[in-house]
Amino acid sequence: MEKLSTVLGDYAHGRALLGGDTEVPGYAIEPVQVSPVIGAYRRMVRDLEFDVCELAPTSYLMAVQAGVPLTAIPVFLNRRFHHADVQCAAASGVRFPGDLAGKRIGVRAYTVTTGVWVRGILHAEYGLDLGSVTWVVDDEDHIEGRAPANVERVTDGRSLGALLRAGEIDAALSGNAGTGRAGAPLAGWSAPAEEPPGAAGEPYPLFPDHDVLATDWHLRTGIYPLHSVIALRRELVERDPGLPSALYAAFAESKRLQVAADPEWSALPRLGKQARQLGADPIPYGADRNDRSLRALVEFSRQQGLLDADFPAEPRRLFAEGDYPDA
Repeated sequence: MEKLSTVLGDYAHGRALLGGDTEVPGYAIEPVQVSPVIGAYRRMVRDLEFDVCELAPTSYLMAVQAGVPLTAIPVFLNRRFHHADVQCAAASGVRFPGDLAGKRIGVRAYTVTTGVWVRGILHAEYGLDLGSVTWVVDDEDHIEGRAPANVERVTDGRSLGALLRAGEIDAALSGNAGTGRAGAPLAGWSAPAEEPPGAAGEPYPLFPDHDVLATDWHLRTGIYPLHSVIALRRELVERDPGLPSALYAAFAESKRLQVAADPEWSALPRLGKQARQLGADPIPYGADRNDRSLRALVEFSRQQGLLDADFPAEPRRLFAEGDYPDA
């Protein structure tokens, strides 16, 4: 039985697969722990270090465009809205999205998928000229060479959170895409605690009513930002064309078992909240049911210079050939 070295983040809906409670016929899943899992993304796209690995969707698309021999199945282990992600410096004077024109905004690396979604929303929904913004980064892109000229790298080792609180940048993304960590995603990645937004002298959210705005945006557009696509080495699929369908079925079964055991998503409260926002499955698998979201990510990536203009947007072309029923 062939082993498949597999790296996933800590998702309750992936544990049955990693633990052997769901099977990929003919294969044995061999879990590999990488913390933070974002560090595995870089190792996968640069060195093909694993057989199967969760990847940031933008990194996957850019890797395919660059000719990295990877393919994927339409399993997205993580989903989240991004209207809450932009935090503004206390003295920035930013009150509306248009106020960000000409400002300096921090993001871990220009190509992080969260950044692509945030920029896409700010441009498509609020008309922000993305070229007028200076994007301040403090980490490398997983795939270098596509960042535009209006990207500036932090050179003195300070974190984006420190720069935001000092007022040296006007806004920044929060969490792992910005102020919620410092340095590159290596072992021991520091994750400084973020102060509650709105405290005196501290950053505040661009969109205080982000949950309402995100839900309205989703209902109008059908877009539900996707993250954590499952990528695998193309060589494996060339040897066994049935592997993508079998792997997809195993991920779907792993999720089914978790939902049956925890239908309210109590193990992952954020996804439980999103299930209530959507009135539906918070992590839908499949290419067809994620059509609008996949097309939007490709379009935003093209607009932001990360993908060529002729990069295919047809969702089925983004994945290995296989049988991917909605799951």
